[in-house]
Amino acid sequence: MMKSKVSRPLIQMKQFYMLSVLLLLLSGCYGDDKGSLSANSVIYCAEGSPESFNPQTVTSGTTIDAVSYQLYDRLISFQTEDNEIGPSLAKSWHVTRDGKMITFYLRKDVSFHQTDYFTPTRPLNADDVLFSFNRLLDPAHGFHHVSGGKYPFFQSVGFSSLVEDIEKINDYTVRFKLSRADSSFLANLATDFAVILSAEYAQQLAAAGNHQKIDLQPIGTGPYKFKEYRVGSLIRYYRHENYWRDQVAIEQLVYDITPSKTARLTKLLANECDVIAYPVAHEKITEHPNLTLEAVTSFNVSYLGFNTQKPPFDNKLVRQAIAYAINKQAIIEAIYFGHAEVAKSLLPGSSWAHDESISGHGFSIDKAKALLAQAGYPDGLTMDIWALPVQRAYNPNALTTAKLIQADLQQIGVTVNIVSNYEWSTFSRLLARGEHQAVLLGWSADHPDPDNFFTPILSCASMNTGNNRAFWCDPAFDDFLYQSLQTTNTRERKKHYAQALRILSEEVPLLPIAHSRRYQARHKNVQGELLHPFGGIDFSGVSKN
Repeated sequence: MMKSKVSRPLIQMKQFYMLSVLLLLLSGCYGDDKGSLSANSVIYCAEGSPESFNPQTVTSGTTIDAVSYQLYDRLISFQTEDNEIGPSLAKSWHVTRDGKMITFYLRKDVSFHQTDYFTPTRPLNADDVLFSFNRLLDPAHGFHHVSGGKYPFFQSVGFSSLVEDIEKINDYTVRFKLSRADSSFLANLATDFAVILSAEYAQQLAAAGNHQKIDLQPIGTGPYKFKEYRVGSLIRYYRHENYWRDQVAIEQLVYDITPSKTARLTKLLANECDVIAYPVAHEKITEHPNLTLEAVTSFNVSYLGFNTQKPPFDNKLVRQAIAYAINKQAIIEAIYFGHAEVAKSLLPGSSWAHDESISGHGFSIDKAKALLAQAGYPDGLTMDIWALPVQRAYNPNALTTAKLIQADLQQIGVTVNIVSNYEWSTFSRLLARGEHQAVLLGWSADHPDPDNFFTPILSCASMNTGNNRAFWCDPAFDDFLYQSLQTTNTRERKKHYAQALRILSEEVPLLPIAHSRRYQARHKNVQGELLHPFGGIDFSGVSKN
């Protein structure tokens, strides 16, 4: 494991050097507009490789960006204009008065992808919906244990205990029967994870004994179909000619996997990419005549998560001490360049459940030292921090964040070893196993309901799936979440979430650091909306001129 220690002045000097190089690139190395990119293709420089080609099996934002909206559709979806739930594969639905039965009426003209490895013989129908959800609900299902049998989002929100049965009424009508009313159920079905797979393709794979290919060689109904994946290099998609919505304008979509943020910007300037993820040098990009910088206020949070199953973080006094010793404002200025706000709690201020009375942990070295001594560590301690190896909107530079925290904690006698040598898929797998001691990570909400900030990453159920990186379980906390989901009364729900936030402030399984904006840069000839406040990116409406 690579471990490092560095001072804040050295960090700032390195950042200044890197920024200077980038500014030179922007001012002097950009050629004319005769790029090598085809008018019929879009190349997106992405920050990392997907872990899977099935969003049901992951919660990684890198994977969701690469896969979910490009290959698949959901029964219902969030509308970009108002974030309200609207129709998708289901043209309409009906909820009974008690909230326990939801009936979906499917479209009859939805085609699955035709590829080199699969030719569909029928359009989407109820069998595909039943297959997609029964696979993750039923441990005895033939495809349940393919790819490890983990469906972290659904398992973390207790989907199997909520859904008692899924009934096929006819070929184009499906009814979900719930054990109880749940105010987040429809929102969860509209997330990036609730994709619809092809039951016919699954039958073909099962007959050939190739079950594992369902998550590696994907078939969906989305605007693009899978063509090629070169690990760590690129993903190639082609246009789905029979897409049920308006046909997409772009014939080929390529994900160029480029972990280095400097390399991504260089490729944009050299006309090797049309769009790049998580750009740097924002001000100079906005000044450039051929580039556009876009931003969206995201529902997200970055945090330092403590593995509460491992000493010394099984002691909440230690967690509280670390929380007081970290200068969040300095991190906002150095890492986000002011394009974020200090997180006072897990919920961003734009959430209707945000509670201003919960102020979180301020910056106080004296309080930190006193708590550390009270916990039995008057002379300090040594700890590891794992740094996220890819750029995300909630943390564009986890390694530098770790170094800033390392410098802060030196002031209270805590020595920090930074672990930063894992690539993304290995990093994610080891986190799910609880190998870490503390980790810099974050969460981007999949829908606007506040429950999405709590249940998927901090519930007892999410601890069992490994998606709860703090490995923290508090029955009282879970009970407040449960009570909130039993009512649609916003005022009552907010009271329950306020109680949950107070427990988090006291127990500190994780320390919220920042709520940030998400950025991307593109050539001006690339038109269409890509970014959303929550969920992954969507290339279905993109064109070039």
